[in-house]
Amino acid sequence: MSKHIELILPIDIDSVKGFLSHAEGEALFRCASTLAQGAVAVEIGSYCGKSSVYLGLGCKATGSTLFAVDHHRGSEEHQPGEMFHDPQLVDDTGAFSTLASFRKTIRAADLDDSVIPVLSSSAQFARAWQGELGLVFIDGGHSLDAALLDYRSWAGSIAQKGLLAIHDVYPGSEAGGQAPITVYRLAMASGLFKEIMSVDSLRVLERL
Repeated sequence: MSKHIELILPIDIDSVKGFLSHAEGEALFRCASTLAQGAVAVEIGSYCGKSSVYLGLGCKATGSTLFAVDHHRGSEEHQPGEMFHDPQLVDDTGAFSTLASFRKTIRAADLDDSVIPVLSSSAQFARAWQGELGLVFIDGGHSLDAALLDYRSWAGSIAQKGLLAIHDVYPGSEAGGQAPITVYRLAMASGLFKEIMSVDSLRVLERL
């Protein structure tokens, strides 16, 4: 990662709901800021846009594009009665929805030209996608089935020297769910990736 582009946050990132540490966000920014002009990144799981800002700023600096993929109805853990449910993110129909918050975040960060929201499930968009990707960030559903589907849907589209970033990789269940680390181990065991960065719970792999 030879390029050095300064991260300047245009918004108060701490005001954006999300589960990404600033150090992890800076790492995502550095990853996106190495993309070639015209390259494409895909983010699986945007929530209210915190990670999208870091990735989007990196893409904006390099003339690349981020597709932010999320159905915005929340993962299993965001539903009523679950550990990470936020009653402030319930829309006027009574359903959990992060879409309005996401759009507000992207607009406030002046990223409408660099971040393209995709209102879809990861697997649906993957079926329609054609072409290679410079970066894939997986932070969608954390059930084992959802995480494996995200990996299997997108890993094959990552170009040589492209990056696969996985969030919430915890070595033990006492720290967090084990689906992301299962995906991480699967990627490493495939022989197609090598780890190049570890920041908090974020792991970044490079396609060989």
